[in-house]
Amino acid sequence: MTQSSRTVFSARAFTPEEIRQVQETVRVFSRLSWSELVLTICEHLDWVTPAGRYKFDSCAKALIKLEALGTIRLPERRQRKEAIPREIVFGVETDAQEEVTGTVGDLSPIVLEPVLRKEGMRLWNQYVDRYHPLGYKRPFGAHQRYFIMGKRQQRLGCLLFASSSWALAERDLWIGWTEHDRAQKLNWVVTNTRFLIFPWVQVKNLASKVLSLASSRVREDWQERYGYRPVLLETFVDAERYRGTCYQAANWIRLGVTKGRGRMDRRKQYPSTPKVIFVYPLQEDFRSFLCGEAIHTRGGNEQTQPPAPTRRTQATES
Repeated sequence: MTQSSRTVFSARAFTPEEIRQVQETVRVFSRLSWSELVLTICEHLDWVTPAGRYKFDSCAKALIKLEALGTIRLPERRQRKEAIPREIVFGVETDAQEEVTGTVGDLSPIVLEPVLRKEGMRLWNQYVDRYHPLGYKRPFGAHQRYFIMGKRQQRLGCLLFASSSWALAERDLWIGWTEHDRAQKLNWVVTNTRFLIFPWVQVKNLASKVLSLASSRVREDWQERYGYRPVLLETFVDAERYRGTCYQAANWIRLGVTKGRGRMDRRKQYPSTPKVIFVYPLQEDFRSFLCGEAIHTRGGNEQTQPPAPTRRTQATES
């Protein structure tokens, strides 16, 4: 790639592949608000300051210029006040409870409850920030929170699926991805970024049960919320803290270990602890689809790309 083949917007030189990636992100995530779309593209392009903060204004200006050139078509920008990040304050509703023991059967029926309203999001954020080792980080782009619920509406934990990692050597080799295929189909891979069983819940096999439930419903929830069904799940387990036993028990596939960089870090600027990579196919012919071929979804309808999204009201981030 020569410098002459790059296009400069907002002091950043875009390669043709990056322009195609922006086009795909705008198309797939057209339901997002303007702010969420800009932040998602910042994340995908690793467009950050030396301190690691997203270059929101520069990215927004670049998108507006690309739209003026006819390269992309941006979603309608709704008039709304920008959300001011608030410190999470722990309320009594997320205080530790009495120890929960027994078997999975004792807690049944166990279900995953999608979190869609502000009040639920507020509680979910508190629980994760308070009890998960990584704390809470606001998800951008396509994502879905869940509460893990037991009988009598007892909360047992939290789960989050979100946009996938940009590039993983082991995953991309296992799939058989070219850079072009990955840029076109990355949104069809979804990452389990948070998995929390509350520390007072000590129930053997609960975690693997939850993962089985998630693999059974995440496609339908994505279809309902974003208009398409993912075909592959992935996650990353810190081997210094955990063994990933629950993922293996739920038949996830261990691929290897990351290189010790952030999920979207293509410039090797922000080192992190290497993580073990697990994946879970949601459809038998996922590989042929991710490598550019058509896929037959439930009901026999052939699908080659996410359908054009329809307008609908969504709960906003709290």
